[in-house]
Amino acid sequence: MAVETAENATTAEGQHPHGHPHGHTGCECSQGAREGHRRAVAAFVALRERFAAGEGLPAALVHSAGASRQWVSDELSQAARSVADSGRAETSAWRHRVWRRTVFVVWGAVGVLLIGQLATAIGAGWTVARTAGLTAAVVTAALLTLTARLHRADGGPLAPLVGEDNRLSTSRAVAAAWLLIAVFAVLVLGVELAVDPGDRQRLTDGLALDHAAGLLTVAALTCVTAVLARLVVAARVREQRLQKVRAVRPRAADLLTDDAGRGSFADVQYVVVHTAALAFTAVRLGREPWRLPDVPWGLALLAVVSVVMYLTGKYAEGGRPAVLSVVRVRPEEGAIDRDAPIRTGDDIEIRGSGFVPPGAQDPDRLAKLVVRIGTVHVHVPLVPVAGGFSSPTDTALTVPVPVDVEPGRVDVQVVTASGAETNPYPIDVMD
Repeated sequence: MAVETAENATTAEGQHPHGHPHGHTGCECSQGAREGHRRAVAAFVALRERFAAGEGLPAALVHSAGASRQWVSDELSQAARSVADSGRAETSAWRHRVWRRTVFVVWGAVGVLLIGQLATAIGAGWTVARTAGLTAAVVTAALLTLTARLHRADGGPLAPLVGEDNRLSTSRAVAAAWLLIAVFAVLVLGVELAVDPGDRQRLTDGLALDHAAGLLTVAALTCVTAVLARLVVAARVREQRLQKVRAVRPRAADLLTDDAGRGSFADVQYVVVHTAALAFTAVRLGREPWRLPDVPWGLALLAVVSVVMYLTGKYAEGGRPAVLSVVRVRPEEGAIDRDAPIRTGDDIEIRGSGFVPPGAQDPDRLAKLVVRIGTVHVHVPLVPVAGGFSSPTDTALTVPVPVDVEPGRVDVQVVTASGAETNPYPIDVMD
């Protein structure tokens, strides 16, 4: 069956067909992990579409809507776990692959700088500033390579930029960029001072506060923003006012999107403004390599406005999941008790918001949704339709009322995949 196909896409004990573990850094192992994950996803989609079309059900369950729905949900949950397992194997291979690629990019940038230095030196001649810039670039690249080597199991140089939710952090990336250009500028001045001690006075004047105030202000502001953003998110998660679900792996798009992959205005403006400011700063350093880049106060003020908008967006995003109403699901045509109170064995539809947190749309995350009815915990069944699921969704989900629920007034609560709980909503269960 299709579930077995999904499980067989990756061989036993997390190995691909070549017999190597997915954590192996070889190219073939990485390709095997990606191919295994693609096969598992394709098998899951095929299985879901079959069930959505009413195919593949055991003959003994065809006449029982509740039993067939639960059986389908169990099969889909099992297949979703296979997809999640193959996804983790592919992520492990990606982590070992990405640190090498980032190192190639870093040294490629050094090569581009060297070519640019040589091209612009034609006619003008080689200068101390060119030597200092190239030396500073080599030192910076060496430090980044060392970082990549030490954190090769966590994505190399990207490791410090990844947040607790396993996504690239916009605030950390911007802060790191400003620190990188500030350190690079200091290295340039240091190399110039070592190579040409006779120009000491001009170089030391280039480190004066009147030249560096703007750069230091923006660099410090972005670092403080990275810390504040983490504190705000952590506090809101603890208060269950924000739901965070761990991502499968970091992606470059995380810098511009929210957890659900939708474009975020706060993140986009933060990246765009600071990218423009960094480009301006780099040009100033290239034109005046004997002093720290002079960031105008107008540009620094624009950076402050961008920071305020970013932190405001972080504070305003998300929200606590909430149950707004609980209704009895209308029985099929021909049923006698179409209008009746809720009884054990009936299906109820819980309507509200925030049941599926951003980033929790994967089937294995949907299968973690739980409804607490009184003291009984009910796992929300997956109800497939063509192209997705009709339940659960972010605003509604359907569960049966188990026979273990005692008649009387009981509270209904939803526990999402992030661990957040909704408000209790009272319902009356009749005998």
